Amino acid sequence: MKPMTEQNLKDAFCGESKAHMKYLAFADKAEKEGKPNLAKLFTAIAYAESVHAINHLKALDGLQESLANLDVAWGGEDFEIESMYPAYKVVAELEEEKKAIKSFNWALEAEKDHRDFYAQAKEAVKAGNDANVSNVYVCEVCGHTHVGDSAPEKCPICGVGSDKYRKF
Repeated sequence: MKPMTEQNLKDAFCGESKAHMKYLAFADKAEKEGKPNLAKLFTAIAYAESVHAINHLKALDGLQESLANLDVAWGGEDFEIESMYPAYKVVAELEEEKKAIKSFNWALEAEKDHRDFYAQAKEAVKAGNDANVSNVYVCEVCGHTHVGDSAPEKCPICGVGSDKYRKF
C-alpha cells in the first residue's frame, strides 16, 4: 500500500473510532435526559461509524487470526500501562488537572487486568482452546473488568458497588 493512502486509512480509522465512542456517550446522555429517540439516533449512527472503522481496519490488513490479534491487543494494553498513562498522569499532575488524574488512574489500573486477561487468553488459544471466560463484568464508572461468577461487591479501583457493573 502506498504511504499516503495507508496514513489516510489510519487517520480515518481513528476518526471513525472516536466518532463511534463519542456518539455512544451522546446516546447515553440523551437516554438519561429522557430522549429515547435521540438516543436511538446516536446509537445507530455510532454503529455506522464502527462499520466504517472496521472497513478501514480491514483495508489496512489489521484483522488477523485470533492469536495474532491477541498479540496486538496485549501490546496495546502494555503500551498504555508502561508508557501512555504514566506519561499522561505526570502532565495532568503538573497541571493540577484533578479530573484527568482520576480518569488516567482509573484507566491505568483497569488496563492491567485487561493485559492479564489477554495473556491468559493467548495461552488458551496457543493450546488450541477458546479463552476460559464465563461471565465478564465491567464497572460502568472506571472500566474495571472482572471475570467470574459475579461482580465484585465493591470495585477495587473506584469503590462503587456491584450494581454499577455491566455483565457480558
